[in-house]
Amino acid sequence: MASRDATPAKGEQMSSSVDRVSRRAAVPGPEQDDPAGTGTSGRRRRQLPSGWIFVGPAAVFFAIFFAYPIIASFIMSFQTREAGEMVFAGIDNYARLAGDPIFRRALFNTMLVLFVQVPVMLVLAMLLAVMLNSSLIKARGTFRVIYFLPALVSLVAYAIVFRILLNTDAGLVNQFLGAVGLPEVDWLNRGWNARFAMIASMTWRWTGFNMVILLAGLQGISQDVYEAARTDGAGPVDIFFRITLPLMRPIILFCAVLSTIGTLQLFDEPFVLTGGGPSNATLTLVLYLYQQAFQSLNFGYASAIAYVIVLFVGILSFLQFKFLGRGDVT
Repeated sequence: MASRDATPAKGEQMSSSVDRVSRRAAVPGPEQDDPAGTGTSGRRRRQLPSGWIFVGPAAVFFAIFFAYPIIASFIMSFQTREAGEMVFAGIDNYARLAGDPIFRRALFNTMLVLFVQVPVMLVLAMLLAVMLNSSLIKARGTFRVIYFLPALVSLVAYAIVFRILLNTDAGLVNQFLGAVGLPEVDWLNRGWNARFAMIASMTWRWTGFNMVILLAGLQGISQDVYEAARTDGAGPVDIFFRITLPLMRPIILFCAVLSTIGTLQLFDEPFVLTGGGPSNATLTLVLYLYQQAFQSLNFGYASAIAYVIVLFVGILSFLQFKFLGRGDVT
């Protein structure tokens, strides 16, 4: 009798346990709220505030030092100073640029450097990269360091060195010319001489920098490609123009875009070497912007110059991507 009474009691306990488990399973939890069934939506909601805490300082820094100056300078480009206050002037600053002979001279000088110095520099950098990538050259590591060293020199420091070297009376360059019986050259006080001096100094400074980038690209090309070309009877010239250059196109494009942006921002060399002279022969867009903003305190006009530079950067970069960003190995 006792055993028969215990059996129903045990069954009732088991059924009540199953009911409690069923009720707990029916209660919605964080995992059941997740439509994907991953059980991570609750954790994501809890982690969201902490994420904003980490992103917040960077966002504030960007807003204060990047976004605000960009917006403020754009608004300022439509303003001019009257009676010590900035007032709205519409597109007067941009219209003034079209008729400003000094701005046109600065634009000409900048484009001269862009279309003369940049191609020469990239060709020299490519030649050096190819030579230093060849196994026929001994002590390649030493030469790579030597050619890259100018890129480590401060812009102002190297411009001062070139100013001393090219000094008309006591410069080492004129002393060397006199020693070999050649006439001295007034490098920094005549228009085209000063332009040549600026272009030469920039080529010395930046060729090694671009060489290292191009050399890294060359070393990324598989030797199997060259071996296959040689097997097909291709010579060194064919290999260079039909394999190396097409495969290096993205790296060359990268160097060209960087050099274009750097040239349109050219300031240190003309400022230190010649101050923009003689007679604005080496005046560049950014140097003219500097003169308008911090010497003439014409901030509205300087802001307009800045956005014209941005426009040129965008147009030239687009053209470079369009014409250099395509091409296959043939």
